Amino acid sequence: MTNDASADVSDGVSADVSDDASADVSADASDGASEDWKRWHEYRVETVSAAYGPLALTGTHWLEDYPDGRLPDIPGRWTDQEDGILLTAAPEDGLSLDGKPFTGEVRLDADPGSAAKARVGLGERRFVVLVREGIWGVRDFDPASEARAAFKGVEATPYEPRWSVPGHFTPYGENRTVHVENADGVARGLALGGILAFTLDGEDLTLHVSVESDGSLWAVFADATSGDSSYRFRFLRPAAPDAEGRTTVDFNRAVLPPCAFADHFICPFPPPGNSLGVAVPAGERTLL
Repeated sequence: MTNDASADVSDGVSADVSDDASADVSADASDGASEDWKRWHEYRVETVSAAYGPLALTGTHWLEDYPDGRLPDIPGRWTDQEDGILLTAAPEDGLSLDGKPFTGEVRLDADPGSAAKARVGLGERRFVVLVREGIWGVRDFDPASEARAAFKGVEATPYEPRWSVPGHFTPYGENRTVHVENADGVARGLALGGILAFTLDGEDLTLHVSVESDGSLWAVFADATSGDSSYRFRFLRPAAPDAEGRTTVDFNRAVLPPCAFADHFICPFPPPGNSLGVAVPAGERTLL
């Protein structure tokens, strides 16, 4: 009797209403995700085209290449102090420190925030202090850069539910660093924390990912569209996994690396195992 009753319900009006309701919920969820993606994309475009966004970077200078401390087109003397940079400025250099005219000497640490908050400036330009594997450098951000003036937008594929799938993160259990080539031709260490597994279009795939300080994940990946209809590699930042290792792998939010906007960034190339054999025509693809 129970089976007969169930069959009656599943074949009748109640089942139709339930299916319609499920379809409506699914459609509403998809519409909501699409609207969220549109807002995300708009914010991304605003961010990369901001006055001190990646398009404004006009140079990255490593102090080891300039033993006299004189950097190209940057006033002052910038010398490596092992644990920082010593900046020496004369009045005619026109430099500012923390928004005020600066002369004399000051020891600088790496700037922790955005380029807009860099301590040293020259007019609207900002000079960001950075360190990579013990090597100190200075980046020159100029809101009047040619790349920023020529920017027309980011080509991105509109949201499609098929590119957002469940994922499972498995930590290595130990810290691992692999050396990969960077966009400037130098091999540097890339810290990896585990493997992110997911299924895309029926194919089981994995990515080796880094774990950020907030627990979120970061992957550098390529796919069958890379170097063709998409930039040669892209970044993906899944949310922090839950206690069971579950997260969402949403390629709709794959982003162009900073070096797609300016040649002076040193983005890492995908580590071994992160070149997917499938095409992922989703998310940010290239510059317009």
